[in-house]
Amino acid sequence: MNEPAIVYPALALAGLIAGALNVVAGGGSFLTLPILIFFGLPPGVANGTNRVAILLQNVVASWGFHRHGVLDRRAILWAALPATAGAGLGAWAALVISDDAFRRVLAALMVVVTLWTLISRRAKPEEQPATLRVGLLALGFFGVGIYGGFVQAGVGFFILAATSLAGLDLVRSNAVKVLSILCFTGLSLLLFALSGRVDWTFGLALAVGNMAGAWLGVRLTVLKGHAWVQRVVTVTVILFAVRLWFG
Repeated sequence: MNEPAIVYPALALAGLIAGALNVVAGGGSFLTLPILIFFGLPPGVANGTNRVAILLQNVVASWGFHRHGVLDRRAILWAALPATAGAGLGAWAALVISDDAFRRVLAALMVVVTLWTLISRRAKPEEQPATLRVGLLALGFFGVGIYGGFVQAGVGFFILAATSLAGLDLVRSNAVKVLSILCFTGLSLLLFALSGRVDWTFGLALAVGNMAGAWLGVRLTVLKGHAWVQRVVTVTVILFAVRLWFG
């Protein structure tokens, strides 16, 4: 299929914006999923294709946070592993429903995620996860993984809420977020690819932008700090709420 010349630059530009947004706050897939569908991918294939960009975005972001010394690798145990286990279940659910059902579920989830993040309370960054009930936190990340395996869009908001409640500031929360998403996206992408629901050309075009956006997002997060990231997250959530309210 011959694509219009504008498709790949448009995907890369969308990926740049989404990648930076995903690292700093979340919700970038609410931009890229509709664009992939607009350019002709069935919703189920768009859901799988988007994960190519997400995976490569979080490779860059995880390395960036590691270089800046804010990535706690212990988070693999209480966040990334439970989330990956949940992602397998979520991806299976996404693969067995129809495209029309997925489209309706995506619309509903966009509303739910936006409303939930607006009303959720975040704890002050006072303690580290080692002092908390790690079992409950891991269970929460298992639920996050189910959601992320089903549909990537908005999962970052849930992770930021969980890590903030765990006592992490938003800089370290974002580091845990990208590491967790990197781990469970690898599994979910594999499942989508084995089911033939990945357009690799579109996915890699999108990934070029996502990776550049991830590099930018890491720099902004580390340099600007917790207070700035908190403002960005708040504004992002409000903008999504306004967009959904007015259609």
